Amino acid sequence: ERYNIISKIDQGVVDNVIDLLSEHDRFLDNVDCISINLSGQSLADSKFIEHIHYKLETSRLNPSKLCFEITETSAISNLQIATEFIQQMRGLGCRFSLDDFGSGLSSFAYLKHLQVDFLKIDGLFVKDIANDKIDLAMVKSMHEMGAVMGMETIAEFVENDQILHILKGIGVDYVQGYGIAKPQLLQDILDDYPEKSFKPRLVN
Repeated sequence: ERYNIISKIDQGVVDNVIDLLSEHDRFLDNVDCISINLSGQSLADSKFIEHIHYKLETSRLNPSKLCFEITETSAISNLQIATEFIQQMRGLGCRFSLDDFGSGLSSFAYLKHLQVDFLKIDGLFVKDIANDKIDLAMVKSMHEMGAVMGMETIAEFVENDQILHILKGIGVDYVQGYGIAKPQLLQDILDDYPEKSFKPRLVN
């Protein structure tokens, strides 16, 4: 980001993911979507946007299988740009996730302006919900707000069954963390499929 080359890295990641997924139809039939984190700089890069358009148009991949993740921080600092980017990508059929939600001071104030499909609750609020009533209340309120706005919620930093049980009681839709699965190379997952199951972990 410091040297303004992060968009090229994002572009390389998107290209590799689309190329890999286009060759594995059976895997795609059994997963909801694949999430790709994007830098805030890429949101304002017209060449990056044009390239995604071209890449999707020239591939066999269903755009709905791609979910782009942008952090709350980048969305707040570039709200108009982020809004326009989301609208363009959703117009192609892609989906969006707002990452690290809750880390900003005015999270709820601007949320209604961002048309995202998933709300990822910041793991800093999740990891201590078994012992901290304030964190628990925060997670509940974020989930309820997301549900009212038609967004599915994802809880980060789910490290054990106790946290998982609490999140299930709240009604959170998806969970992510070492208590669910360790990170793996995408190529390894594709090579092992369908011997292994990699469907998203639904809490309810």
